[in-house]
Amino acid sequence: MFEVLPHLAPDPILGLSAAFREDTNPNKIDLGVGVYKDEQGNTPILSSVAKAQQVLLDTETSKTYITPQGNQGFIDGMLSLLLGKNSPVLLADRVAAVQAPGGCGALRILSELLVRCNENGKVWVSDPTWANHIPLIGSAGLKIETYPYFDKASASIRFDAMMDTLRKTEKGDIVLLHGCCHNPTGADLTNAQWDEVLEVAKEREFLPFIDVAYLGFGERLDEDAYGMRLLVENLPEVIVAASCSKNFGLYRERVGLAAIITEDSATRKIAQGQIQSIARGIYSMPPSYGGALVDIILADEALNNEWVSEVNEMRDRMKSLRAMLVQNLHDNGSPKDFSFVNDQKGMFSFLCITPEQVREVREKHSVYFVDSSRVNIAGINQENVETLAKALVSVL
Repeated sequence: MFEVLPHLAPDPILGLSAAFREDTNPNKIDLGVGVYKDEQGNTPILSSVAKAQQVLLDTETSKTYITPQGNQGFIDGMLSLLLGKNSPVLLADRVAAVQAPGGCGALRILSELLVRCNENGKVWVSDPTWANHIPLIGSAGLKIETYPYFDKASASIRFDAMMDTLRKTEKGDIVLLHGCCHNPTGADLTNAQWDEVLEVAKEREFLPFIDVAYLGFGERLDEDAYGMRLLVENLPEVIVAASCSKNFGLYRERVGLAAIITEDSATRKIAQGQIQSIARGIYSMPPSYGGALVDIILADEALNNEWVSEVNEMRDRMKSLRAMLVQNLHDNGSPKDFSFVNDQKGMFSFLCITPEQVREVREKHSVYFVDSSRVNIAGINQENVETLAKALVSVL
């Protein structure tokens, strides 16, 4: 049976990781896979998470299945975190939600729901967008279109072109928006630009599909939620896919949330049944462990405060790494002005160099990041930043 299967090229990011592992250069630098790293290059377990693990170990009494909906405490805590404790849509019982296996699982569950609503549905994604958006959404059966987003030449958002395209969308189209810390560019909409997106959404009646994977890594938790909350509170329908991989550091535990904001409570009940049916048909029940940890952290005031402090520390460190990289590039005589890196937000930056330059810096200097020029800022540290800067300057 299996001899009919064609050979597939390695995933670009995973293939990059394999090449990095095989590289024997002692000064090699990995800026590919998007995980937070500390100064020693480790991806640590957050202190708040470690304490929650102990609480769970001491209190968990069973390993029986949880429901397809997931841990209700996790769902309630995440919805309050994302939408605000006094969110009008929560108070009006307008939000259906399930715990999902990671942000990827949330994206897929919501895409499957959209297919049930309209098998010919069209999703508009930014150009560029996170590479896995397209297979996750497209493999569900939805048609993918792109709207302009980022201009490499000026290292800035093509906002006017983006708005021109969104004004041509049709009623019932879906528009995928990054809630904050745009992946891969790190270039985020301003609050004023989010306000304009809202007006176009009202005018064209498209459905916002918000992917929020880096809440708290841009500015602060509430500030990063501005655009999402604006649309949720002012439109009849919005869908949200959220991930706890980055801000809780729960990468391998696969913790996510799929949420649907409906026009009224009656529709919410229907949507709730539908997404639970979809979850049941794909993986039956979500894993409990990571969601239980998030529930413990968000429900305990002391642990929650500690977690917020840890998110702030990670964000502030990444901001300092941006500044350090920009300064080192300048000090090493870069002919290109990289000051735009300081304006980008979150874990990633687009360096706006060519794929040929990316491959040259990889082959000659063992610096690994994807051909688009997206780098994981958290992979930089005090010891490697000068090596990185010199390598980049050498290929410009």
